[in-house]
Amino acid sequence: MPKVYAIDGITPVVDPSAYVHPSAVLIGDVIVGARAYIGPCACLRGDFGRIVVEEGASLQDTCVVHGFPGKDTVVGVEATVGHGAVLHACVLRRGALIGMNAVVNDNAEVGEDAMVAALAFVRAEDRIPPRALAAGIPARVLRQLTAQELRWKAENMHLYQALAVRSATTMREVEALAAPEPDRARMSSPAMPLSEARKRHG
Repeated sequence: MPKVYAIDGITPVVDPSAYVHPSAVLIGDVIVGARAYIGPCACLRGDFGRIVVEEGASLQDTCVVHGFPGKDTVVGVEATVGHGAVLHACVLRRGALIGMNAVVNDNAEVGEDAMVAALAFVRAEDRIPPRALAAGIPARVLRQLTAQELRWKAENMHLYQALAVRSATTMREVEALAAPEPDRARMSSPAMPLSEARKRHG
């Protein structure tokens, strides 16, 4: 079970179909929707404002989500938040993708199906338009996403929705083996990084 804490009499809510890793921390006014995925060591601190993770969204390992009083921090339907990203009192619209170690700051909004690149810093009050690519420190809109990039982004989102199911059904705490077993199985997936997809498909 994840580490779940009530504060001021407000208890986090997790839909039964969501997967929350046992090392994740949920505090206070946090609402995790259906089929969402919350990865290892993610921290969702609803001790000031409300945090809403909508249906099918994913927050990967070591993400931090926090807010301030009177402001909802929203991870929209089927949005994906990459490893180590920080969200603070912001809104991600449906299908948005936040890259690894990016920061989205107070009152910023990332539009539907937009992508914020790894390590980007989205300033307070900024607006990233739908289906745009933003990158840099501070983040600037570079261009609209291509059809191929939108397909890759959707595939990535589906991969994490499937991971929520895989984790709920097959993950268990075990003792490590002392050595690899003969004919050790490998994980298999049809997904590939966007950089590799670009090389293959031009």
